[in-house]
Amino acid sequence: MGNLDLITIIMIAANVIISYKGFGDYAFFEKYKFNISGVQRGEKIRFFSAGFLHVDTQHLLFNMLSLYFFAGSVVSYLGVVGFLAVYIGSLLFGNLLSFYFHKNEYQYSAVGASGAVSGIIYSAILFRPDMSLYLFMIPFPIPAYLFGIGYLLYSIYGMKNRVGNIGHDAHFGGAIGGYAITLFLVPTLFITNPLMIGLLALPIVLLFIMKKMGKL
Repeated sequence: MGNLDLITIIMIAANVIISYKGFGDYAFFEKYKFNISGVQRGEKIRFFSAGFLHVDTQHLLFNMLSLYFFAGSVVSYLGVVGFLAVYIGSLLFGNLLSFYFHKNEYQYSAVGASGAVSGIIYSAILFRPDMSLYLFMIPFPIPAYLFGIGYLLYSIYGMKNRVGNIGHDAHFGGAIGGYAITLFLVPTLFITNPLMIGLLALPIVLLFIMKKMGKL
């Protein structure tokens, strides 16, 4: 964790440059943020561009620190092309899931790299479920796979109860993207770690059961 590969530097730089452009240019921000009405007018670029915009410096810093800590593991296992496939695919998965859940809320908007970063985190956990994570206010390490499961369960809770001004569905969609793309790229994980794949799939299955039952 925490390796600063060239591709990680490039992605962080892209997020910083585009986000700071958005901080100072309201028209630019409004044109490229994720917005249901805009997407339904045919502005599909918003599915992608919103992933490089952030609300403020704190939002940007949190996402980029998370990317920094987990990107190295994904690059080391998948290489640059695989990393980009997970990052961009997760970004799109995140915003597509947001669109699925909010398609009738025409004023709904969102920005941030959270979907992409969630996908990178879930991909890293698939490769290294035994790594330990230290979280704020928790004085002991947490196994990565427990963090991944707990993170998605909290995202379901956040989606159901509209907790905070946070795009929980984009986080969840990004994690699904990272999970699915990683397994597509490295199908041998089904053989080497089937139990972990099953455990990490549980919140994803739960989400779609709750949606089908009308609980979300």
